[in-house]
Amino acid sequence: MKTAFIIFDRMTALDLIGVYDPLTRLKSMNFVPEFNWQMCAFTEEISDDRGLRFVPDTVAESLGGYDLIVVPGGFGTRALQHDKLFTDWLKSAAPVKLKTSVCTGALLLGSAGFLAGKRATTHPNAFEELKLYCAAVETRRIVDEGDVVTARGVSSSLDLGLHLVERIAGSKARAHIAKQMDYPYGELVRPPPAGK
Repeated sequence: MKTAFIIFDRMTALDLIGVYDPLTRLKSMNFVPEFNWQMCAFTEEISDDRGLRFVPDTVAESLGGYDLIVVPGGFGTRALQHDKLFTDWLKSAAPVKLKTSVCTGALLLGSAGFLAGKRATTHPNAFEELKLYCAAVETRRIVDEGDVVTARGVSSSLDLGLHLVERIAGSKARAHIAKQMDYPYGELVRPPPAGK
């Protein structure tokens, strides 16, 4: 399985890494040994919204040969959703069977036409913008429409990563990876009662 992690200037690094960590454990923990990935960008120079630099594996190459794309959000999405060259590049992912986003990455999926007629979510601050691109905006943390999965704000990136792990390798793999990450996926975490 071949995955493209889309990277771009002024993205939010945790949107990317929160999905990257559980997904890449499919390979490192031997659930899906053939799981492979690349960092894909439209430009050579990439840094997140605070200056953290990333080095792309591919630059401006077609995304059509991947099985999964992951699009993070961040301040850079506000301009890129209106950037025809970037949007045309993202549209090359049309044949990809599973397209996903975290936070305002949904605006980029929307600008490429991948949310038409679908339900989707994003950071609550961008709900109004997202309405331009989809059939309905949902408030849930993860909205799975089959071939497109969107997640809310930055903290939902881990939820998305584990959701995708379950779709790819099943609930046992998801539970095992979540335990290894010490992440209470799907659990309600409560503080101990007072005095205990």
